[in-house]
This record gives sequence, C-alpha cells and structure tokens, in this order.
Amino acid sequence: MKLHKLKIVFALALLSAFAACKKNKTEEPILLDTEHKYIRVLVSDETTNQLSLVNPANGNISEFTAKFPKSALYTSGSGRFAGIVHRDKNLVETFDSGFEFHGDHVDVKGTPKFAALIGDGNKPTHFKTKANEIITFNDGDGTLSVANEADFHTNGAKMRTINAGNIAHHGAMTKFNNGNYAITVKDGSVSGPLPERVKIIDGNGTEVVASTLQTKGIHGNASNGSVSLFGSASGILMVTQAGVQELIPHPAGFDKAWFGTILEAEKADKFIGYTAAKGVFFINPATKTVTPIFESTDIMQCKVDFEGQNLHILLHNGLLKIYNLSNGNLIKEANVIPEVAKDDKQKPTLEATNRYTYITMPKMGELYQISNNNLSDVKKIKVSATPYRLTILGFENSQSH
Repeated sequence: MKLHKLKIVFALALLSAFAACKKNKTEEPILLDTEHKYIRVLVSDETTNQLSLVNPANGNISEFTAKFPKSALYTSGSGRFAGIVHRDKNLVETFDSGFEFHGDHVDVKGTPKFAALIGDGNKPTHFKTKANEIITFNDGDGTLSVANEADFHTNGAKMRTINAGNIAHHGAMTKFNNGNYAITVKDGSVSGPLPERVKIIDGNGTEVVASTLQTKGIHGNASNGSVSLFGSASGILMVTQAGVQELIPHPAGFDKAWFGTILEAEKADKFIGYTAAKGVFFINPATKTVTPIFESTDIMQCKVDFEGQNLHILLHNGLLKIYNLSNGNLIKEANVIPEVAKDDKQKPTLEATNRYTYITMPKMGELYQISNNNLSDVKKIKVSATPYRLTILGFENSQSH
C-alpha cells in the first residue's frame, strides 16, 4: 500500500512539473520596456559596404557586407525580407531576417543572411511591395522589375522585367488587388525627368486602361490595393483599379506647393500627404478632401510606423511628434536629438515600431532607440561610422513556436 501511494505521489509530481514547464514556455511575459523579440533594424552606411543588423531587444549587432555603400533599404510585404537597392550600380540585393510569421507566433527559419535573388534593372529607384512581391521602378528605361519571395533563395534567380513601353523617367508604380499595376508615363509635355500621366498594365506590360488625365508632373505615390494616389503639381491624381482617374484639389493657399510624398497607413486605413513647403495632411479619396495633421516648414522626416497605426514626425530642431492616425490626435512630443541644419548633406533618418522610434545619427555613428512610452528614454547604439538608411524587419511579436 505504501508503495502504491508513493507511485501516485511521484506521478502527480511529474504532472505538476510538466504543467509548470509548459506554462512557463507558453506564457513567458513580454516586457513592454523592451522591443519585440522578433524585430530587427537593418542599417546601411554612407561610405562603407557595412550593413548592421541590430537586435534592439538585447542590443546585439551582427555585421554583413553589401556589394556597395550608400544603399537604400526597404522591407518586403511579409516583413521577413529586405530589399537593398543600389540605384547607380543597377543592382538590388535581398536579405533574409530568418523569421517567418504564423499568425500568433514566429518561427526561426535560419540565420540572418543574404538571399540568392538579385535585381539588375536599369537604375532601380522606386521600391514597392505588396503581399509576397517586391517591385522596383527602373528610372533608366521606365521598366518594372518584380519578384516573389518564394524565389528569393533560388540560386541564380533574378527579378523579372515588365516592359510597359515606357521611356526613361523618374517614375513610380503601385499594385492593385486584382494583380494589375498603375505605372507612370512620360509624354514629354513637362520638361525634366518627372512623368505626367498614369496608365494601368497587367503583369506582362500590356496596357489595360490608358491614361485619361495629364498633369504638370508626378512624384510620390501610395495604394491600399483598390485606390492609388499620386502626388502631382496639378492636384492629387487618384486612380482606381477599375481605371477611373480623378484629381483631388490641393487645399486653399497651397499655391505652387504639392505632395511629393504620399504614404499609406495600413492599420489605420489612411493616406497621408507630405510637402516640406506646407506640412503633413490626411488625404481622403472617398470624400476627395485634404485636412491638416501638422502644418510646418521645418519637417525633416515623416514616417508611418511598422504596422501603419501611428505617424512619426521629426523636425530639424530635434522635436519628435507622434500622432494617432485613427483620429489625428497628437500622442506625445519631445526633443530627442540635437538640432540639424537644413543644409546638412546627410541628415538623420527615421523608422518606428509601436514601442520604439529608431533614428540614424550619421555624424555620431549611432542608432538612437527612443521609447515611445517615454521619449526621454534614449538608448544610443553604436553601428557603422556613417549610418545612412534603415529599415525594420521581422514582426511585432515575441512568441515562438
């Protein structure tokens, strides 16, 4: 009888230990004063080929070597990959964070590394991504280059060229939910490199809907998949995936100012227009209205955060302002960096998650990590000598499989 009771006690102890172990594994607390476990910040350098991959949760930094310095950095639609764009070298490299999102947790699929796929378009300049596709507009010949993430680790893989019959110009594109692309067209009616029109093509470059509106120059664009907006000197050019084109007028008093940058905030379902001459504004394609968020001529950087929920505005005087894009309200503001001269050749650049704002400091060789809960909490991370651009990879998640 004593032996039987001992076996029962031992079995219960094992079950209790197993339950505690399982509980500890799945319910590990997430500390809100640290970054998400599966967020990484990739930083390029202006004068060297160094790429710094920062793990902001623990401060660890891994170094990689790009083909060339001064690369522009972008994150793919899935969040897993980065596009490393060397415009003047006609090259796009791809980089794998090694993270894969599965709805409620993240799997580690390998170590961070360069992927095999490259792009060799003629002056790849404008980068966009939708779902698992990355796209560049190639200024050198007016073509698009596209690739699917499924091919990123295929040896010898290259981005596919879509020729829409364009000529060389400083253009842009968006992709619609139906698989077609809105792409700029240069008709020569305006001198200089900017295009004047937008047409819709399919994945082979065949025209689906011709341009119906001519503008005085286009720069800046964004899309939610059903509507695309292009910044234009004639007004904001709205193009639907059905091919309807309309101009949304600029606010009164804009004079010759226009939105050279248009952003789309996915989670907030908002479009934002930015011009250094006036400030930052909501653009509502449904009501065809433009309303101010923050009016200023001192803005240095204006970025939507990683999930498209908040707007981060950095002024030349070092003031950071964070806005809730669902209602346009100011959440927080504080001076977070020293004042930057407007004529500085290389200025700080900014990206953000829902927990932190990241700012490159090119004169200091540092990346500032600023808590969005307490803007006076600034961590200075030494990266390369002259940090140039940054992008955020991974997922705002700390749960493993």
